[in-house]
Amino acid sequence: MKVLLTTLNSKFIHTNLAIRYIREYSRYLEGKDYELFMKEYTINNSIDFIMKDIYKMNPDLIVFSVYIWNIEDIVRLCENIKKIKSNIKIAFGGPEVSYDYISAMKKYPFVDYILYGEGEVIYRDLILKFLGKMKIEEVKGICHREYGKITANEPMPLITNLDEIPSPYENIDKKEYENKIVYFESSRGCPFNCQYCLSSAIKGLRYFSVDRIKKDLKKLIDARVSQIKFIDRTFNANKKIAKDIMNFLIENDNGYTSYHFEVTAHLIDDEMLEFLKNCKAGLFQFEIGVQSTNKKTLEAVGRKDDFERLTKVVNTVSSYKNIHQHLDLIAGLPYESYERFSYSFDHVFKLKSECLQLGFLKMIKGTGIRDRADEHAYEYKDYPPYEILSNKYISYGEILKLKDIEEILELYYNSGNFNLSTEFVIERYYDRPFKFFEEFANYFDENAYFDLSNGKNRLYEIFLNFFNDIVLEKKFKNICLDEDFSFDRKNELEIFKDILKFDYISLGRSSSIPSFFNRIEVKDFKNRGHQFLKKEENQKKYTPEHFGESAKNIIRYVQFEEFNFNIIDLKENIHSKIKKEENTILFYYDIEKIFEKSKAYKVEI
Repeated sequence: MKVLLTTLNSKFIHTNLAIRYIREYSRYLEGKDYELFMKEYTINNSIDFIMKDIYKMNPDLIVFSVYIWNIEDIVRLCENIKKIKSNIKIAFGGPEVSYDYISAMKKYPFVDYILYGEGEVIYRDLILKFLGKMKIEEVKGICHREYGKITANEPMPLITNLDEIPSPYENIDKKEYENKIVYFESSRGCPFNCQYCLSSAIKGLRYFSVDRIKKDLKKLIDARVSQIKFIDRTFNANKKIAKDIMNFLIENDNGYTSYHFEVTAHLIDDEMLEFLKNCKAGLFQFEIGVQSTNKKTLEAVGRKDDFERLTKVVNTVSSYKNIHQHLDLIAGLPYESYERFSYSFDHVFKLKSECLQLGFLKMIKGTGIRDRADEHAYEYKDYPPYEILSNKYISYGEILKLKDIEEILELYYNSGNFNLSTEFVIERYYDRPFKFFEEFANYFDENAYFDLSNGKNRLYEIFLNFFNDIVLEKKFKNICLDEDFSFDRKNELEIFKDILKFDYISLGRSSSIPSFFNRIEVKDFKNRGHQFLKKEENQKKYTPEHFGESAKNIIRYVQFEEFNFNIIDLKENIHSKIKKEENTILFYYDIEKIFEKSKAYKVEI
């Protein structure tokens, strides 16, 4: 019997942990009667490409790991596979079919089996059934089709001792994980009961042993994988275990691998904050789900939070400048109107994390919020990813406005390409961050920019035009200028051009800076830059990694640019007084690009 264990990942860089666990749990069964193949595709692969590959493989059974992002492609694939090979057996497993398996069997007549619940033991027992060592009635956690009748067997109990699952990292093929994100779990379940999350459907929290966790991590560290992403819903639910694991990662840092954790900020106490203070910059990344700052909303979805504590934690970690923080908001939760959500946005944005993710509620099968959708008059898409359309608090039109704001947020904040210019405009001209993104999104929409593919230069030009057409038209207030500098529109525009140019050049060397920045021409500028880099004291201070090298070599990593205003002062403190003074800034790009894409220094050449 030949079996293909497979899935369609959402991106090439992703890897699927579930099918790796299943492969290892049943590996001992392999022999002349059972041959297992594991292969991953992506949703970007064409159906024809995958069909051809599977056809050539000629399996007797295909088992798909199914999620909201791949169910539709997998369905189309399986419909066609059954047409060309009607005797092939097809099985689905995974969260998208685990909570409505009987309906799924009715909906997808080409599916022979659905594995609902944790799949490792269910899959093994299904194989034992095919090998004649078990009857289908004895396989728990299986929904099957026999002679046209759909039957659901009793559920499979959860695995109590997770260490029973053989490690998928015993014999690592480095090519398997090359340029990929490796997903890793130290626990299953969640201590919280958030009604929009699938984890709320499974009670309890189970851990792999710390020895097992460390052993698996060490193998991945030795294999020098690029990033390990912990999929634990609350990595720091147990502070002692979390600290032990993180300390192990620090002690075994290979200088290459980074680690991503989903953490609950209000559970991070002062002792843990002190521990995090000395972590190497870039080693850890935190994803923190805030979702809303409306207490009534949080109570309605069963979420416990302490925003005051969260604020302290996020601000403290930010002050360390060593851990990238990603904060999440969800639009469409109960009792949160468009206006109230805008204040949640402001509260979280003001924490100034490296990334603010604006997501939209998904009415996922098996969640409490979907079961009680009528209570809040939810309208949502009946197909994956089941995203909200409206409820009694927020209209579809308002959801569309938030979608536009989300795109502006990605382009002009989360990208990190407009750090100084975005901060400057918000701090100097707006009482609330949300209003800036709202007005910018309206400007994009009115000018049909959302309908176009805007390149790098065009995005900078659009920002400049928005500043001139909208910001300067409405927001003449709260500007700090020297007394001898007149307050007029032209000067305001010139200041912003300098700031925008600073962000542009911060991204990397550029020989052709767009003309709308009004680049300053200085006599013998290039030669003066080379002379500056020849001096050892300048190399030591500004380009230490290239100390002792020739100026001809160092120039590949730097750029000199002339500015009309004291931009470096603004970068250090956005509320600094703006002074008109011609000055030269050296941009140095050969750095660890964790929080910045370059270093900038005011110099004299």
